[in-house]
Amino acid sequence: MAWFAPLNPPPLALALQGGGAHGAFTWGVLDGLLEATDWPVAAISGTSAGALNGAALAQGMLHGGRAGARAALARLWTTIGTHVPFEFFTAGTNDQPELAPATRTAMVWMRLISPYQFNPLGLNPLRDLLAEQIDVAALRERSAIRLYVAATHANSGRLRLFDNCDKRDLSLDALLASSCLPTLHHAVGIDGEPYWDGGYSANPALFPLARSGVRDLLAVTLMPHSFAHSPVSAEEIRERALEFAFGASFLREATLLSEAIAEAQAASWPHGAIERRLRRLRTHLIDGDGELAGLKPETRLIAHLPFLERLRDLGRLRAQRWIAEHGDSVGKRASADLGAAPSASTNATTARDRDIPPA
Repeated sequence: MAWFAPLNPPPLALALQGGGAHGAFTWGVLDGLLEATDWPVAAISGTSAGALNGAALAQGMLHGGRAGARAALARLWTTIGTHVPFEFFTAGTNDQPELAPATRTAMVWMRLISPYQFNPLGLNPLRDLLAEQIDVAALRERSAIRLYVAATHANSGRLRLFDNCDKRDLSLDALLASSCLPTLHHAVGIDGEPYWDGGYSANPALFPLARSGVRDLLAVTLMPHSFAHSPVSAEEIRERALEFAFGASFLREATLLSEAIAEAQAASWPHGAIERRLRRLRTHLIDGDGELAGLKPETRLIAHLPFLERLRDLGRLRAQRWIAEHGDSVGKRASADLGAAPSASTNATTARDRDIPPA
């Protein structure tokens, strides 16, 4: 179905999943959306790489609108992709890269010691990189986009959402905490408390967007829907367990949100503000399952620019296809049930469009 731009484009709330270097796929999705549509971005919830994408998009919007957002995303990922000479640590092609044997062996040994041992000074090169790319003070003071950044409290496992509407809340440390893999980096201290990657508790958080009042929620996900083979080796089992650890929170919250929407729509009369917002909420999904399913989990660690640019191109194509198939649903009806398991024969975004009843 061809998509035609509406006269009054509806605003979007974006839920951006984390996934390490695979976040470059989301870069491409966002670049494609910003180029081909006029939908304003009103709110973003992001975790790890999703939080970095959200911060870069909001930063660029401040200084140059949609073109500025596209340029800011490109600068962020180009800087990430050239920060480490990955050509010395990887093998394979740009389409199917993998860690070089020596690098893989070093990663195995690193699992036996803590980052507090092999990096006693707590050096984190991402800090300087983000300080150059993201003006957090401007995002707190002037950004028109509501930004939620998820991190996990390392001593309790509880989710903490950092919010740019609280001028004391969102910080460079919040972005670092959201991206902190505890096997590679020291926990990030904020207000005297340690925080790890937000993927353990929300990847990303959905309910803040549902409560925001924005009626169209678009999730961009990177985790596989299902796996073709059952794990057998110790390494495969470890990798699968990590996949579940970072995907379970989103699946749980997506299911709860789907059930809450269904209950609100079934009610004869919505009694509260949240119920009325849920009743009007239209959910959409752009997933990278088809494009990313063939990549090894270790490629999330390969932030090599040629690979990142390849993922960007795949994300752009995915966004263009989604706009052509479902762009006319935005502002009118839901095009995906985020809590529904996709069928084996159809992509999740081809779920039956759901009409939203009047408020």
